[in-house]
Amino acid sequence: MSHKHMTASGYLHVDAESKAPYAADVLSTMTDDAAVIIARYPQKRSALLPLLHLVQSVDGYVTGRGIDFCAEQLDLTEAEVSGVATFYTQYKRHPNGEYTVGVCTNTLCAVMGGDQIFERVSDHLGVGHDETTEDGKVTLERIECNAACDYAPVVMANWEFFDNQTPESTVALVDDLRAGVTVKPTRGADSVVDFKAMSRVLAGFNDGRGGEGVGAGPASLLGLEIARDRDWVAPGERHRDGSIAGESDHAPADPAAETTVTPDAAPDGAPAGAQDAGPTAAGQPDTMPPKAVSTPDAGASSPATTEATSATPEGANPTDEADAATVRRDSLITGMPSWKPGAAPAAGTTDATEHHENHEATEADEQTVRRADLQADPASESTDEADAATVRRSSLKPEPLPGLGASSDDRSDDRSDPGHGGADGKDSPR
Repeated sequence: MSHKHMTASGYLHVDAESKAPYAADVLSTMTDDAAVIIARYPQKRSALLPLLHLVQSVDGYVTGRGIDFCAEQLDLTEAEVSGVATFYTQYKRHPNGEYTVGVCTNTLCAVMGGDQIFERVSDHLGVGHDETTEDGKVTLERIECNAACDYAPVVMANWEFFDNQTPESTVALVDDLRAGVTVKPTRGADSVVDFKAMSRVLAGFNDGRGGEGVGAGPASLLGLEIARDRDWVAPGERHRDGSIAGESDHAPADPAAETTVTPDAAPDGAPAGAQDAGPTAAGQPDTMPPKAVSTPDAGASSPATTEATSATPEGANPTDEADAATVRRDSLITGMPSWKPGAAPAAGTTDATEHHENHEATEADEQTVRRADLQADPASESTDEADAATVRRSSLKPEPLPGLGASSDDRSDDRSDPGHGGADGKDSPR
């Protein structure tokens, strides 16, 4: 096959016959076949992939007229059909050989000799990847994976398996294909058909050869043999002794002994069934005792706060680890007890309305308290939430030691103070 249109950048254009209309009898047959394919799908456009194989079974590749045919049959645009035809490597947009020989050069096959096989066959045929021999017989390809790693390195001829290949055996294979000798795959059908015939099979038309040859070899069946030897079966299937897998794991020893106890009400007033949320660890109380947390003194007179590790009523879902860490951190920063909406009333609070109002005030004043306790700077009370992180960071900075001057962040504001260290870090004269 001539490669006058092939360059280092690919095919510049397709042959004129690619756009020539189909003969009337060919178009009629293709239309009938397309109707059979389309009837298999609830939506017409889903039949595009097999229709493209149907086109290749007639033309040997996806021609321009084939694109038009698929678009008309499926009510699609030519651009939509072309986008699919150029995406999948099994669809050829230029004339293909009578036999596509694909050498797997993916990881496992490559290290087992796939790269050497491809280089040897490429030199032998005088063609590279996706190129066809001058006689139009063989198109050589690098294949990413042939899905047969247990027989690496693997070569395929029109998608039939040739396992455990070597450079020498693959050269002999392509020579036989070019000479018209019938070759027998390692597994699958008894012989390799040409590209057009295989494309018709991929379009969904059975050629009656599905039961020929070996379906799976010993390497593929090894796991199944181990499972059979050890009597491993899927849940619901029978073991060799007749028992059904999974039944003994779920059936109670004494069904009559199984009872469900639903308390009318919990002793502490929690709603009925609250205990069903799950037992606590053996010997552990339902709630942890309060833990004293000391707030670092940052210049304000904040007392030590007590943080209860259980902030939700008994029976409610506990706060997850991430939220608990956030609540604990905010409590340490603000010097206030941790609180979340919906939490139980604080000790000594009996009225639910009072509890709610107190927490609304707490939320509204949280930013002011944070600044007052940690920064002791009334002038910064107008700082909004977006600046909270900056306020928190600057408030926690340690005060400079006597004689070392102000920190770099404070020097611009303190230079006018005659009693404060100067920008050079030395005490200003008094």
